[in-house]
Amino acid sequence: MKSHATAQTMKPATAAKKLGVYLPATPAEFQEGVVSRAELNELQVNPPEWLRALRETGPHPRPVVAAKLGVSIAGLARGGVTEALTTEQIDALKDAAPEWLTKERATQAEVRKETARIKKRDAERAAAED
Repeated sequence: MKSHATAQTMKPATAAKKLGVYLPATPAEFQEGVVSRAELNELQVNPPEWLRALRETGPHPRPVVAAKLGVSIAGLARGGVTEALTTEQIDALKDAAPEWLTKERATQAEVRKETARIKKRDAERAAAED
């Protein structure tokens, strides 16, 4: 028996997440259709102007906002940021350096430091067992 290869497709929300863009800011034809794996790969390799503009100026989804600010998504929520932000708004937040942002950045730095310590400890334990 021969199986027929079917193109994998995904919902626009999934494709937007993989592309790192805010779905409501994408063109209507992107939001209303389905995206095949080949189309997603093409968008990543040769992004159209709308995708380049969204990646550059936003609005950006929360994971991208959090990464640009150097905080966690939960840290954004604790700081009261619940909506998508543009690059300009993110830069303004960085410049203003509100207390919550400074605190969340410090928390994120501690989390990264602890994660590195645990990874190192586990590698040493694994090496000792060999």
